[in-house]
Amino acid sequence: MAVIRIRNSGIKKINKGNSLLSGNPAYTSNFIAVGTGSGSVYIFSFYEGSFIGKVFSNTTSSLTYGYDVSWSISGNNFIQAGLLPPFVAVYPWSNISGFGTKYANPATAIPESGNAARFSPSENDVVVAHSNSPYISVYPWSNGFGTKYTNPATLPAISGRDAKFSPSGNNIAVANYSSPYLSAYPFTSGTGFGTKYANPATPLSSGIANRVAWSTSGNNIALAQDSTPYVHAYSFTSGTGFGTKYADPATLPTGNGKGVTWSPSGNDIAVAHSNSPYISVYPWSNGFGTKYTNPATLPTGDGFGVAWSISGNSIGIAHLNSPYLSVYNWSSGFGTKYATPEFSTNSVFSVAFK
Repeated sequence: MAVIRIRNSGIKKINKGNSLLSGNPAYTSNFIAVGTGSGSVYIFSFYEGSFIGKVFSNTTSSLTYGYDVSWSISGNNFIQAGLLPPFVAVYPWSNISGFGTKYANPATAIPESGNAARFSPSENDVVVAHSNSPYISVYPWSNGFGTKYTNPATLPAISGRDAKFSPSGNNIAVANYSSPYLSAYPFTSGTGFGTKYANPATPLSSGIANRVAWSTSGNNIALAQDSTPYVHAYSFTSGTGFGTKYADPATLPTGNGKGVTWSPSGNDIAVAHSNSPYISVYPWSNGFGTKYTNPATLPTGDGFGVAWSISGNSIGIAHLNSPYLSVYNWSSGFGTKYATPEFSTNSVFSVAFK
């Protein structure tokens, strides 16, 4: 049993893996994951509203560069995409013991660098965006990878940078290195890809698309990109496809968009980007609102990954330069920054909450 003692507190100890702080049930124990340049993944206990604990569990894979990390919806599995073979790795996860033994690699291997990997909302499928053709691969999932689905008839553009299922699981959006930079497909679990939706009527600016996000309703898609305005958003209708592009935010992010995500409520949208302040967050109501004031304590370098806690009461950003991870309280604006625990890395590219 790991014990962390906290000075000057009414809390005497924390039991590793427990869901509550001993003696104070107001604080719930969740987890934060970060993917690092070495391929190591670190998981921290997270007592929202209080503090981030020390490393709870970690694993070192051969992937190198934790470009994307996340849990499945149930939290029972953890997935990572990275630069080196096998390019995607999935582990069982336990809130008591942490990482389990890695699942076997897919029989049909990812052909090159895994840039992103996610479970579907039903957890019946896994999507991987990767650098070489066919740029996106989807597998059935049932306690392991199944036989890879047939590639879409019309492939995405060169180099899949990101791919995510819609909240319903009935569509997949893909961010790409080259024009048209953003693609979407109908998807049916057990059957596979449908006919690619038409590209957005308002094309994107020229620049690498790094990350894509669905709104919680599934009615909007956002894209973080390496050219001004650095973030784009479109309406989307399942079965029909892309609608009108929303007006750009009045105050743009200050550099290349590297990450984008909506809050769990759908009322805010966050962009991780290069150049100070490294993170920009906007209210969302059928379009971008006035940018929120920057956090009082800024991240220390270019932002890469950005994620909200499950409750939406905290927001985390993975960034260059120590401490590599910055997490803030959130309530319609930035609150106090959490102290970041020490861990061994020289870069962090992705962050996820459970």
